[in-house]
Amino acid sequence: MADEAHILPLARLPRGNERSFEITPEAQARARLAEELGITSVRKLRLAGRLVPDGARDWRLEAMLGATVVQPCVITAESVTTRIDEPVLRRYLADMDEPEGDEVEMPDDDAAEPLPATLDLWAILAEALALALPLYPRAEGAALDSAVFAPPGTEPLTDEQAKPLAGLAALRDKLKGAGED
Repeated sequence: MADEAHILPLARLPRGNERSFEITPEAQARARLAEELGITSVRKLRLAGRLVPDGARDWRLEAMLGATVVQPCVITAESVTTRIDEPVLRRYLADMDEPEGDEVEMPDDDAAEPLPATLDLWAILAEALALALPLYPRAEGAALDSAVFAPPGTEPLTDEQAKPLAGLAALRDKLKGAGED
């Protein structure tokens, strides 16, 4: 999805200055991204920031992601519009080793990544948006009702009865009633 304008050759960028960038995808690119993310639409989308030299060989990306997305409500399936404004921070370290093996420990700094030869700003935008999306969008006023299931001829188990101490509470109430006579 990234075009050449969104690819920065980190290995060849001059170290003396920071580099500003802004990505504002057109409607067709936003529609493809919405499809990839499994959401209804991306109405607005912008990633603006700067790439700053950090030490002798490292780089730091500081940006703001702004988006307006539409997702289906998890309860009613009606459209839910959400405004997203999220800071994006990545650190690209020259001396960071790529993890190897089946089991890898997560680093303390989750913004740190090994320094790539090229940086794909479109991929950063897509990843940041995917991470910022609401997991369970809900339409205003949407609420789950309780569902009651039971085989024929049996009494349905309610949420109140399923609580671990519900039986003791019923026994306590029964004993209280017997002692009041």
